[in-house]
Amino acid sequence: MATTVTAAHLSNRKHLYDSMHAAQKPKSKLQFVTLDKESNMSTLWRREEFLRICSKKDLTEKAQDIEVTTRVKKSQEAWYNLNPGSFFVNRFWGRRLDGAAINEALKIRYILECKRSIDRNEGFLEVKDAEANEQHKSIVGALKAAAPEWEFEQINFVVGNRGSVVESDFYTKLKKLDIQEAKIEKLFADHVTQVCEAHHRVIVSFLQQVQGDTKPTTQGSREHIGHSVHV
Repeated sequence: MATTVTAAHLSNRKHLYDSMHAAQKPKSKLQFVTLDKESNMSTLWRREEFLRICSKKDLTEKAQDIEVTTRVKKSQEAWYNLNPGSFFVNRFWGRRLDGAAINEALKIRYILECKRSIDRNEGFLEVKDAEANEQHKSIVGALKAAAPEWEFEQINFVVGNRGSVVESDFYTKLKKLDIQEAKIEKLFADHVTQVCEAHHRVIVSFLQQVQGDTKPTTQGSREHIGHSVHV
């Protein structure tokens, strides 16, 4: 079941990033640099477009100052005890991003993150947004300190575990990423359909595990349920 959920999440993310890349304004200077898979900070800082933001040495120094203020999780204690001197820097360079986009002309870099959330309550978007921002606060903070002439912003795409997508939030974020106005509505509709189909696969997988060989009986759908939330 966990494998199916992860596969659905990765499928949604790849479909969204590929769709955004294809729907960009023709003259956009914004470059999506991690379309195929998530990457850790160490891997990204081997690429020229990231090294032009700041050197790895400068980023390491700023990251160290921020990482030491972030608590060591219980799951990280053995790693920390093994080598406390290098733990914080290594943790920073091992942090993973779902995606990134860079506009070198305007000196803007977006950190992209896709999140799934329990969507029974109306405030699920704000809760998950805050969680995602907390997850990457050391990355954003270190980058701002190491490259003050650049602008850094995190953009989170949140979907509910029952397929909910907040339309107004989605549209606002697409515009920041230079998506053609005429293509936003279709991109949103395709994204919602993709999310619902992925959710359907997860439900079918669950039913197969608890009831035996259950075959899909419905396809992904798009339904408006109010408050600009679609499932």
